[in-house]
Amino acid sequence: MSQCPVLSGTFDPFSLERWDPGNCPFFRDIAHFPSQDVTPIANTPLDWKETCDAHIFKADLPGLNKEEVKIEVQDGRVLQISGERKKEEAQKNDRWHRIERSHGKFLRRFRLPENAKIEEVKATMENGVLTVTVPKQPETKPSVRVIEISG
Repeated sequence: MSQCPVLSGTFDPFSLERWDPGNCPFFRDIAHFPSQDVTPIANTPLDWKETCDAHIFKADLPGLNKEEVKIEVQDGRVLQISGERKKEEAQKNDRWHRIERSHGKFLRRFRLPENAKIEEVKATMENGVLTVTVPKQPETKPSVRVIEISG
């Protein structure tokens, strides 16, 4: 596959090769193109599932440990998950052939529903998957009271 699929006219969506706009002649001279030093971990994959008892958030954070991830509840009902993957330091004699793993900061925010028990939020991290569990308050069913008609 060409290093510049836009100019070649062919695009293979199943290719294992990643397009690098820095190698494309069309983009090579664009001065405002960001360098690899500031590549953020964009769009950190995250699932939000609601069960009978809780809201469950799962995020794929491979290579991070729990000390590199921060979980907060802000402004009463906003769940914030953030962290940073540090860039691997290059040694003097290292020769890199590919740099595809992302590094940098990430941040995801979610407004929690009214039934969330924000004081009971729990989190676990296992095999690079962060699981945040936000318990739900039990649904209160409206009570029905029958009124007798007098007279």
